[in-house]
Amino acid sequence: MVALPAAAAFLIEFSFYLVPGFHAEWLSDRPVLLVASCLVPYLVYSVPTGEYHGAALVFLFAVSALLTFWYKAIPRSAVADVLFLAIPASLLLAKVFDRVYLSPIPKVPFSTLGHLMLIRLCAIAVLGMRGGVKAEFRFLPNRREIVEGVKWFGMMLPVVVATLWLTGLWNLKPHPNVLAGVPQFFGILWVVALSEEFFFRGLLQQWLEDWTGSAVAALAVASVLFGSVHLGFAHIFPNWRFALSAGVLGLFCGLCWRQTRSVQASMVTHAIGATLYRVFFQS
Repeated sequence: MVALPAAAAFLIEFSFYLVPGFHAEWLSDRPVLLVASCLVPYLVYSVPTGEYHGAALVFLFAVSALLTFWYKAIPRSAVADVLFLAIPASLLLAKVFDRVYLSPIPKVPFSTLGHLMLIRLCAIAVLGMRGGVKAEFRFLPNRREIVEGVKWFGMMLPVVVATLWLTGLWNLKPHPNVLAGVPQFFGILWVVALSEEFFFRGLLQQWLEDWTGSAVAALAVASVLFGSVHLGFAHIFPNWRFALSAGVLGLFCGLCWRQTRSVQASMVTHAIGATLYRVFFQS
């Protein structure tokens, strides 16, 4: 009976993932509970399926405790903020969770549990423990944010099309499944786009503006870093062509955020672009 504990683990993690979008203080005011919440989904699926490993549990405890108590132990500063963001970035780039959340079901990426855990853990730590953050971890954009997000996607479209063509990434699927794009869009909007826009635009670009006093420099650095984290796309490293295209997406998402000061507006731009790429293009 592998399916039942697997489904339970994902349901629990998705429930915790909603917390920073509605009431981050519920867990940020209870740091011990926050750390425990990071371990529960792993235990729920790994113990019954025989995928439990003590070293993995210790690793998850160490990471969750480090990020939970980061801003309680270290005074808020530019250095503290940079190091804090570097921790989850390094874990994701190194694909550490692929080796922690071992899959009992073929082709089901249980590492998604780790990705969701890391996103909501960092969001709760920043919003509830660091404080002073203007960005919102909010799932539903309002009407103005939707309009602005669509507008900036339209402005981005000719540039990103030219980039895909010039880099040789213009490789259309012969039979794209357009209907599959609907659930993909909402999955991207609420997980990929929300998390990446929150951290790259709502935090990093905002902090870079504060530190440098230059909106242009902040936009440029955040866009380059956003492109850089996609160097390992499609199991190719370094995937310079896709990183360049991702950097263009990041640039226009950053422009959208700079005009609106809304993570939710830029996440609409991001989600439309990423969904269309997945639906119509071969990786």
